[in-house]
Amino acid sequence: MSEYPLPLPFIESMRPLLSGEMDAFLASYQQPAQRSVRFRDPRRPLPANSLLGDIPYARNACYLSLDSNAGAIPLHEAGAYYLQEPSAMAAAAALRPQDGDRVLDLCAAPGGKSTQLAMSAHLTLLIANEPISSRAQVLSSNIERMGIENAVVTCAYPDALAARWPSFFDKILVDAPCSGEGMFRRHPEARAEWNADSPARCAARQAEILNSAAQMLRPGGRLAYSTCTFNSLENEGSIKRFLAEHPDFHPVPFALPGLPAAPQGILRLWPHHVRGEGHFVALLEKDGNASPALSAPPLPAPDRAALQAYAAFADETGCVIVPNAVFGGHLIHAPVVLPPLDRIRTLRVGLQVGELRGKVFIPDHALALGTDIPRQYPLTDAQALAYLHGEALPCDETMRGFYTVTMDGYALGFCKASNGQLKNHYPKGLRK
Repeated sequence: MSEYPLPLPFIESMRPLLSGEMDAFLASYQQPAQRSVRFRDPRRPLPANSLLGDIPYARNACYLSLDSNAGAIPLHEAGAYYLQEPSAMAAAAALRPQDGDRVLDLCAAPGGKSTQLAMSAHLTLLIANEPISSRAQVLSSNIERMGIENAVVTCAYPDALAARWPSFFDKILVDAPCSGEGMFRRHPEARAEWNADSPARCAARQAEILNSAAQMLRPGGRLAYSTCTFNSLENEGSIKRFLAEHPDFHPVPFALPGLPAAPQGILRLWPHHVRGEGHFVALLEKDGNASPALSAPPLPAPDRAALQAYAAFADETGCVIVPNAVFGGHLIHAPVVLPPLDRIRTLRVGLQVGELRGKVFIPDHALALGTDIPRQYPLTDAQALAYLHGEALPCDETMRGFYTVTMDGYALGFCKASNGQLKNHYPKGLRK
Protein backbone atom coordinates (compact mmCIF):
# COMPACT_ATOMS: atom_id res chain seq x y z
CA MET A 1 0.00 0.00 0.00
CA SER A 2 1.07 3.56 -0.74
CA GLU A 3 1.16 6.19 1.99
CA TYR A 4 -1.25 8.10 -0.26
CA PRO A 5 -4.83 6.93 -0.92
CA LEU A 6 -4.02 5.99 -4.52
CA PRO A 7 -3.33 2.70 -6.33
CA LEU A 8 0.41 2.02 -6.27
CA PRO A 9 0.54 1.08 -10.02
CA PHE A 10 -1.11 4.44 -10.78
CA ILE A 11 1.50 6.32 -8.74
CA GLU A 12 4.31 4.55 -10.57
CA SER A 13 2.70 5.35 -13.94
CA MET A 14 2.65 9.05 -13.06
CA ARG A 15 6.35 9.36 -12.26
CA PRO A 16 7.54 9.66 -15.90
CA LEU A 17 4.97 12.41 -16.52
CA LEU A 18 5.71 14.48 -13.42
CA SER A 19 9.44 14.17 -12.84
CA GLY A 20 10.37 16.54 -9.99
CA GLU A 21 6.75 17.50 -9.30
CA MET A 22 5.70 14.11 -7.97
CA ASP A 23 5.70 15.14 -4.32
CA ALA A 24 3.56 18.21 -4.99
CA PHE A 25 1.15 16.13 -7.08
CA LEU A 26 0.72 13.51 -4.37
CA ALA A 27 0.38 16.15 -1.67
CA SER A 28 -2.57 17.65 -3.54
CA TYR A 29 -4.56 14.50 -2.68
CA GLN A 30 -4.40 15.49 0.98
CA GLN A 31 -6.43 18.63 0.13
CA PRO A 32 -10.20 18.76 -0.47
CA ALA A 33 -11.50 19.01 -4.01
CA GLN A 34 -12.41 22.54 -5.11
CA ARG A 35 -16.11 23.22 -5.65
CA SER A 36 -17.50 25.71 -8.16
CA VAL A 37 -20.75 27.03 -9.59
CA ARG A 38 -21.77 28.39 -12.99
CA PHE A 39 -24.67 30.86 -12.95
CA ARG A 40 -27.43 31.00 -15.54
CA ASP A 41 -27.07 34.78 -15.92
CA PRO A 42 -25.01 37.60 -14.36
CA ARG A 43 -27.06 37.45 -11.17
CA ARG A 44 -25.40 35.55 -8.33
CA PRO A 45 -28.21 34.48 -5.99
CA LEU A 46 -26.01 32.78 -3.40
CA PRO A 47 -24.46 34.22 -0.21
CA ALA A 48 -21.48 36.39 -1.13
CA ASN A 49 -19.32 34.74 1.52
CA SER A 50 -19.76 31.36 -0.23
CA LEU A 51 -18.34 32.68 -3.53
CA LEU A 52 -14.54 32.57 -3.55
CA GLY A 53 -13.67 34.47 -6.71
CA ASP A 54 -14.37 34.28 -10.42
CA ILE A 55 -13.19 31.41 -12.58
CA PRO A 56 -11.36 33.44 -15.23
CA TYR A 57 -11.90 31.11 -18.19
CA ALA A 58 -15.63 30.42 -17.68
CA ARG A 59 -18.53 32.83 -18.09
CA ASN A 60 -20.57 33.66 -14.95
CA ALA A 61 -18.64 31.07 -12.89
CA CYS A 62 -17.21 31.21 -9.38
CA TYR A 63 -15.28 29.01 -7.00
CA LEU A 64 -17.58 27.86 -4.21
CA SER A 65 -16.93 27.33 -0.53
CA LEU A 66 -16.74 23.73 0.65
CA ASP A 67 -19.58 24.21 3.14
CA SER A 68 -22.05 25.76 0.68
CA ASN A 69 -25.47 24.08 0.54
CA ALA A 70 -26.16 25.45 -2.97
CA GLY A 71 -27.31 22.05 -4.25
CA ALA A 72 -30.01 21.74 -1.59
CA ILE A 73 -31.94 24.99 -1.96
CA PRO A 74 -34.87 25.75 -4.29
CA LEU A 75 -32.86 28.04 -6.58
CA HIS A 76 -30.91 25.01 -7.75
CA GLU A 77 -34.15 23.36 -8.89
CA ALA A 78 -35.11 26.60 -10.62
CA GLY A 79 -32.00 26.39 -12.78
CA ALA A 80 -30.42 29.54 -11.35
CA TYR A 81 -27.03 27.79 -11.47
CA TYR A 82 -25.23 24.55 -12.25
CA LEU A 83 -22.72 23.00 -9.86
CA GLN A 84 -19.74 21.96 -11.99
CA GLU A 85 -16.13 21.07 -11.24
CA PRO A 86 -13.92 24.01 -12.33
CA SER A 87 -11.45 22.12 -14.55
CA ALA A 88 -14.38 20.57 -16.41
CA MET A 89 -15.34 24.03 -17.67
CA ALA A 90 -12.14 24.34 -19.72
CA ALA A 91 -13.18 22.14 -22.68
CA ALA A 92 -16.30 24.13 -23.61
CA ALA A 93 -14.36 27.35 -23.10
CA ALA A 94 -11.68 26.14 -25.53
CA LEU A 95 -14.26 25.16 -28.17
CA ARG A 96 -15.76 28.67 -28.08
CA PRO A 97 -19.04 28.27 -29.98
CA GLN A 98 -20.13 31.32 -31.96
CA ASP A 99 -23.58 32.75 -32.58
CA GLY A 100 -25.39 30.66 -35.17
CA ASP A 101 -23.29 27.52 -34.68
CA ARG A 102 -24.65 23.98 -34.82
CA VAL A 103 -23.01 22.21 -31.90
CA LEU A 104 -22.85 18.55 -30.85
CA ASP A 105 -21.90 17.36 -27.38
CA LEU A 106 -21.34 13.71 -28.23
CA CYS A 107 -20.88 12.18 -24.73
CA ALA A 108 -22.92 14.71 -22.82
CA ALA A 109 -24.30 13.32 -19.52
CA PRO A 110 -24.88 14.65 -16.97
CA GLY A 111 -25.05 17.95 -18.87
CA GLY A 112 -22.54 20.38 -17.36
CA LYS A 113 -20.64 20.95 -20.59
CA SER A 114 -23.83 20.95 -22.69
CA THR A 115 -25.45 23.68 -20.61
CA GLN A 116 -22.19 25.64 -20.65
CA LEU A 117 -22.05 25.41 -24.45
CA ALA A 118 -25.69 26.48 -24.74
CA MET A 119 -25.10 29.55 -22.59
CA SER A 120 -21.87 30.64 -24.27
CA ALA A 121 -23.46 31.89 -27.53
CA HIS A 122 -26.78 32.14 -29.39
CA LEU A 123 -26.57 28.73 -31.02
CA THR A 124 -28.79 27.69 -33.90
CA LEU A 125 -28.83 24.19 -32.43
CA LEU A 126 -27.28 22.15 -29.65
CA ILE A 127 -27.53 18.38 -29.77
CA ALA A 128 -26.68 16.74 -26.45
CA ASN A 129 -26.19 13.01 -26.87
CA GLU A 130 -25.69 10.23 -24.33
CA PRO A 131 -25.73 6.56 -25.38
CA ILE A 132 -26.60 5.15 -21.93
CA SER A 133 -30.34 5.40 -21.36
CA SER A 134 -30.34 6.14 -17.63
CA ARG A 135 -27.68 8.82 -18.07
CA ALA A 136 -29.58 10.31 -21.02
CA GLN A 137 -32.58 10.82 -18.74
CA VAL A 138 -30.42 12.77 -16.29
CA LEU A 139 -29.01 14.79 -19.17
CA SER A 140 -32.50 15.64 -20.42
CA SER A 141 -33.57 16.70 -16.94
CA ASN A 142 -30.60 19.05 -16.60
CA ILE A 143 -31.21 20.56 -20.04
CA GLU A 144 -34.77 21.25 -18.89
CA ARG A 145 -33.75 22.58 -15.46
CA MET A 146 -31.35 25.10 -17.00
CA GLY A 147 -34.02 26.38 -19.38
CA ILE A 148 -32.22 25.49 -22.63
CA GLU A 149 -34.64 26.23 -25.48
CA ASN A 150 -32.72 25.16 -28.59
CA ALA A 151 -31.41 21.73 -27.58
CA VAL A 152 -32.17 18.24 -28.80
CA VAL A 153 -31.37 15.36 -26.43
CA THR A 154 -30.60 12.03 -28.09
CA CYS A 155 -29.66 8.58 -26.83
CA ALA A 156 -27.53 6.84 -29.46
CA TYR A 157 -24.06 5.46 -30.02
CA PRO A 158 -21.75 7.78 -31.97
CA ASP A 159 -21.47 5.51 -35.02
CA ALA A 160 -25.27 5.52 -35.41
CA LEU A 161 -25.29 9.31 -35.38
CA ALA A 162 -22.38 9.52 -37.82
CA ALA A 163 -24.28 7.39 -40.32
CA ARG A 164 -27.21 9.84 -40.23
CA TRP A 165 -25.51 13.23 -39.79
CA PRO A 166 -22.42 13.56 -42.03
CA SER A 167 -20.69 16.98 -42.03
CA PHE A 168 -23.58 18.60 -40.13
CA PHE A 169 -21.91 20.39 -37.20
CA ASP A 170 -19.78 23.52 -36.87
CA LYS A 171 -18.43 22.49 -33.45
CA ILE A 172 -18.24 19.12 -31.70
CA LEU A 173 -17.24 18.36 -28.12
CA VAL A 174 -16.02 14.85 -27.34
CA ASP A 175 -15.75 14.58 -23.56
CA ALA A 176 -14.67 10.99 -23.90
CA PRO A 177 -15.34 8.15 -21.45
CA CYS A 178 -11.99 7.58 -19.79
CA SER A 179 -10.19 5.86 -16.93
CA GLY A 180 -11.03 8.79 -14.65
CA GLU A 181 -7.62 9.25 -13.04
CA GLY A 182 -8.20 12.99 -12.74
CA MET A 183 -11.23 12.37 -10.52
CA PHE A 184 -9.47 10.25 -7.87
CA ARG A 185 -9.60 13.12 -5.39
CA ARG A 186 -13.16 14.26 -6.12
CA HIS A 187 -14.61 10.75 -6.51
CA PRO A 188 -12.59 8.30 -4.40
CA GLU A 189 -14.73 5.40 -5.64
CA ALA A 190 -13.06 5.83 -9.05
CA ARG A 191 -9.82 4.53 -7.53
CA ALA A 192 -11.39 1.13 -6.90
CA GLU A 193 -12.59 0.92 -10.52
CA TRP A 194 -9.17 1.69 -11.98
CA ASN A 195 -6.58 -0.92 -12.90
CA ALA A 196 -3.47 -0.93 -15.05
CA ASP A 197 -5.46 -2.12 -18.09
CA SER A 198 -8.03 0.68 -17.89
CA PRO A 199 -6.18 3.21 -20.09
CA ALA A 200 -5.75 0.80 -23.02
CA ARG A 201 -9.42 -0.26 -22.92
CA CYS A 202 -10.56 3.35 -22.81
CA ALA A 203 -8.20 4.46 -25.58
CA ALA A 204 -9.71 1.89 -27.98
CA ARG A 205 -13.21 3.21 -27.29
CA GLN A 206 -12.03 6.83 -27.59
CA ALA A 207 -10.64 6.12 -31.07
CA GLU A 208 -14.04 4.85 -32.22
CA ILE A 209 -15.81 7.90 -30.81
CA LEU A 210 -13.36 10.33 -32.40
CA ASN A 211 -13.74 8.62 -35.78
CA SER A 212 -17.51 9.13 -35.59
CA ALA A 213 -17.09 12.75 -34.55
CA ALA A 214 -14.77 13.38 -37.52
CA GLN A 215 -17.51 12.25 -39.90
CA MET A 216 -20.06 14.64 -38.40
CA LEU A 217 -17.87 17.77 -38.42
CA ARG A 218 -18.08 20.03 -41.45
CA PRO A 219 -14.89 21.18 -43.21
CA GLY A 220 -13.63 24.23 -41.34
CA GLY A 221 -15.33 23.09 -38.13
CA ARG A 222 -13.62 22.54 -34.79
CA LEU A 223 -13.53 19.58 -32.43
CA ALA A 224 -12.58 19.70 -28.75
CA TYR A 225 -11.47 16.42 -27.20
CA SER A 226 -11.32 16.18 -23.42
CA THR A 227 -10.79 13.61 -20.71
CA CYS A 228 -10.56 13.68 -16.93
CA THR A 229 -7.53 11.40 -16.84
CA PHE A 230 -3.74 11.81 -16.76
CA ASN A 231 -2.08 9.04 -18.76
CA SER A 232 -0.58 9.83 -22.16
CA LEU A 233 -2.22 6.83 -23.86
CA GLU A 234 -5.72 8.33 -23.56
CA ASN A 235 -4.61 11.93 -24.03
CA GLU A 236 -1.71 12.82 -26.34
CA GLY A 237 -1.71 9.24 -27.60
CA SER A 238 -5.36 9.38 -28.67
CA ILE A 239 -4.79 12.68 -30.46
CA LYS A 240 -1.61 11.44 -32.17
CA ARG A 241 -3.36 8.32 -33.45
CA PHE A 242 -6.37 10.32 -34.60
CA LEU A 243 -4.27 12.83 -36.55
CA ALA A 244 -2.32 10.01 -38.21
CA GLU A 245 -5.58 8.48 -39.43
CA HIS A 246 -7.23 11.82 -40.29
CA PRO A 247 -4.71 14.00 -42.16
CA ASP A 248 -7.48 16.51 -42.88
CA PHE A 249 -7.35 17.61 -39.21
CA HIS A 250 -4.75 19.82 -37.52
CA PRO A 251 -4.25 21.12 -33.95
CA VAL A 252 -5.34 24.68 -33.12
CA PRO A 253 -3.38 26.76 -30.57
CA PHE A 254 -5.52 28.31 -27.85
CA ALA A 255 -5.22 30.13 -24.55
CA LEU A 256 -7.71 30.43 -21.72
CA PRO A 257 -7.46 33.22 -19.12
CA GLY A 258 -5.80 32.04 -15.93
CA LEU A 259 -4.59 28.73 -17.40
CA PRO A 260 -1.36 27.75 -19.15
CA ALA A 261 -1.28 28.54 -22.87
CA ALA A 262 -1.75 25.67 -25.34
CA PRO A 263 0.48 26.62 -28.32
CA GLN A 264 0.30 23.05 -29.68
CA GLY A 265 -3.46 22.83 -29.19
CA ILE A 266 -3.12 20.67 -26.06
CA LEU A 267 -3.80 21.67 -22.45
CA ARG A 268 -3.13 19.62 -19.33
CA LEU A 269 -4.57 20.62 -15.98
CA TRP A 270 -2.96 19.18 -12.85
CA PRO A 271 -4.49 19.41 -9.34
CA HIS A 272 -1.25 20.80 -7.90
CA HIS A 273 -1.20 23.62 -10.48
CA VAL A 274 -4.86 24.76 -10.70
CA ARG A 275 -7.88 25.12 -8.43
CA GLY A 276 -9.51 22.00 -9.83
CA GLU A 277 -9.07 18.37 -10.75
CA GLY A 278 -7.09 16.68 -13.50
CA HIS A 279 -8.23 17.41 -17.03
CA PHE A 280 -6.97 17.22 -20.62
CA VAL A 281 -8.18 19.31 -23.57
CA ALA A 282 -7.15 19.20 -27.23
CA LEU A 283 -8.53 21.51 -29.92
CA LEU A 284 -8.55 20.37 -33.56
CA GLU A 285 -9.82 21.84 -36.83
CA LYS A 286 -10.96 20.08 -39.98
CA ASP A 287 -9.37 21.40 -43.18
CA GLY A 288 -11.52 23.19 -45.73
CA ASN A 289 -14.42 25.57 -45.42
CA ALA A 290 -17.99 24.56 -46.11
CA SER A 291 -21.39 25.22 -44.61
CA PRO A 292 -23.46 22.26 -43.40
CA ALA A 293 -25.73 21.07 -46.20
CA LEU A 294 -27.72 18.29 -44.53
CA SER A 295 -31.37 19.07 -43.82
CA ALA A 296 -34.33 17.14 -42.53
CA PRO A 297 -38.05 17.09 -43.28
CA PRO A 298 -40.02 19.27 -40.86
CA LEU A 299 -41.66 17.83 -37.78
CA PRO A 300 -45.47 17.55 -37.77
CA ALA A 301 -47.27 20.87 -37.37
CA PRO A 302 -49.69 21.51 -34.48
CA ASP A 303 -53.37 21.06 -35.24
CA ARG A 304 -55.92 23.84 -34.92
CA ALA A 305 -57.53 22.61 -31.70
CA ALA A 306 -54.19 22.45 -29.88
CA LEU A 307 -53.18 25.90 -31.10
CA GLN A 308 -56.51 27.40 -30.04
CA ALA A 309 -56.22 25.91 -26.56
CA TYR A 310 -52.65 27.16 -26.29
CA ALA A 311 -53.70 30.63 -27.48
CA ALA A 312 -56.15 30.85 -24.57
CA PHE A 313 -53.36 29.91 -22.16
CA ALA A 314 -51.00 32.45 -23.75
CA ASP A 315 -53.61 35.22 -23.47
CA GLU A 316 -54.14 34.37 -19.82
CA THR A 317 -50.47 34.22 -18.81
CA GLY A 318 -48.72 36.53 -21.27
CA CYS A 319 -46.55 33.72 -22.66
CA VAL A 320 -45.09 34.75 -26.04
CA ILE A 321 -43.59 31.43 -27.16
CA VAL A 322 -45.14 30.24 -30.43
CA PRO A 323 -45.39 26.44 -30.85
CA ASN A 324 -44.18 25.44 -34.31
CA ALA A 325 -44.22 21.62 -34.19
CA VAL A 326 -45.41 18.51 -32.39
CA PHE A 327 -43.10 15.93 -30.85
CA GLY A 328 -44.14 13.01 -28.66
CA GLY A 329 -47.69 14.31 -28.48
CA HIS A 330 -46.54 17.68 -27.10
CA LEU A 331 -46.57 21.09 -28.65
CA ILE A 332 -42.97 22.27 -28.91
CA HIS A 333 -40.98 25.25 -30.08
CA ALA A 334 -38.38 23.47 -32.23
CA PRO A 335 -35.05 24.88 -33.42
CA VAL A 336 -35.24 26.25 -36.95
CA VAL A 337 -32.66 23.72 -38.17
CA LEU A 338 -32.70 20.02 -37.31
CA PRO A 339 -30.88 16.96 -38.63
CA PRO A 340 -32.92 13.85 -39.49
CA LEU A 341 -34.20 12.39 -36.21
CA ASP A 342 -35.92 9.29 -37.56
CA ARG A 343 -34.29 6.07 -36.34
CA ILE A 344 -32.53 8.04 -33.57
CA ARG A 345 -33.93 7.72 -30.05
CA THR A 346 -34.77 11.31 -29.14
CA LEU A 347 -35.82 12.37 -25.66
CA ARG A 348 -36.35 16.10 -26.15
CA VAL A 349 -36.61 18.52 -29.08
CA GLY A 350 -36.37 22.24 -28.42
CA LEU A 351 -38.65 23.72 -25.78
CA GLN A 352 -41.56 21.51 -24.71
CA VAL A 353 -44.58 23.82 -24.51
CA GLY A 354 -47.39 21.55 -23.36
CA GLU A 355 -50.18 19.21 -24.41
CA LEU A 356 -53.89 19.16 -25.03
CA ARG A 357 -55.84 17.04 -22.53
CA GLY A 358 -59.40 16.86 -23.73
CA LYS A 359 -60.06 20.50 -24.55
CA VAL A 360 -57.70 21.95 -21.96
CA PHE A 361 -54.10 23.00 -22.58
CA ILE A 362 -51.67 21.84 -19.86
CA PRO A 363 -48.30 23.63 -19.94
CA ASP A 364 -45.10 21.60 -19.69
CA HIS A 365 -42.71 22.14 -16.78
CA ALA A 366 -40.01 23.04 -19.32
CA LEU A 367 -42.04 26.04 -20.48
CA ALA A 368 -41.90 27.62 -17.02
CA LEU A 369 -38.13 27.20 -16.80
CA GLY A 370 -37.34 28.03 -20.43
CA THR A 371 -39.14 31.31 -20.98
CA ASP A 372 -40.13 34.38 -19.00
CA ILE A 373 -43.89 34.24 -18.37
CA PRO A 374 -45.27 37.53 -17.01
CA ARG A 375 -48.01 36.00 -14.84
CA GLN A 376 -46.03 35.10 -11.74
CA TYR A 377 -46.63 34.33 -8.10
CA PRO A 378 -43.57 34.94 -5.87
CA LEU A 379 -42.94 32.44 -3.07
CA THR A 380 -41.24 32.76 0.28
CA ASP A 381 -38.45 30.32 1.13
CA ALA A 382 -40.87 28.15 3.14
CA GLN A 383 -43.45 28.18 0.35
CA ALA A 384 -40.81 27.24 -2.23
CA LEU A 385 -39.81 24.19 -0.19
CA ALA A 386 -43.47 23.21 0.20
CA TYR A 387 -43.97 23.59 -3.56
CA LEU A 388 -41.00 21.30 -4.31
CA HIS A 389 -42.59 18.73 -1.98
CA GLY A 390 -45.72 18.82 -4.16
CA GLU A 391 -47.94 20.67 -1.73
CA ALA A 392 -50.80 23.00 -2.67
CA LEU A 393 -50.42 26.60 -1.53
CA PRO A 394 -53.00 29.16 -0.37
CA CYS A 395 -53.72 32.15 -2.57
CA ASP A 396 -56.23 34.96 -3.00
CA GLU A 397 -59.77 33.77 -3.72
CA THR A 398 -59.93 35.95 -6.82
CA MET A 399 -56.99 34.24 -8.55
CA ARG A 400 -57.81 31.90 -11.44
CA GLY A 401 -55.77 29.92 -13.95
CA PHE A 402 -52.09 29.15 -14.43
CA TYR A 403 -49.22 31.04 -12.77
CA THR A 404 -45.51 30.45 -12.69
CA VAL A 405 -44.36 30.35 -9.10
CA THR A 406 -41.04 32.07 -8.60
CA MET A 407 -38.26 32.57 -6.08
CA ASP A 408 -35.95 35.59 -6.40
CA GLY A 409 -37.21 36.03 -9.95
CA TYR A 410 -36.49 32.45 -11.07
CA ALA A 411 -39.41 30.19 -12.03
CA LEU A 412 -39.82 26.93 -10.14
CA GLY A 413 -42.75 25.66 -12.21
CA PHE A 414 -46.50 26.04 -12.69
CA CYS A 415 -49.45 26.20 -10.32
CA LYS A 416 -53.12 26.60 -11.19
CA ALA A 417 -55.21 28.88 -9.00
CA SER A 418 -58.75 27.98 -8.03
CA ASN A 419 -60.93 28.53 -4.94
CA GLY A 420 -58.15 30.08 -2.86
CA GLN A 421 -55.57 27.39 -3.62
CA LEU A 422 -52.65 27.01 -5.99
CA LYS A 423 -52.84 23.45 -7.29
CA ASN A 424 -49.30 22.10 -7.60
CA HIS A 425 -48.07 21.23 -11.13
CA TYR A 426 -44.47 20.45 -10.17
CA PRO A 427 -43.63 17.10 -11.86
CA LYS A 428 -44.09 14.18 -9.46
CA GLY A 429 -40.80 12.63 -10.50
CA LEU A 430 -38.92 15.74 -9.34
CA ARG A 431 -40.61 16.22 -5.98
CA LYS A 432 -38.36 16.18 -2.94
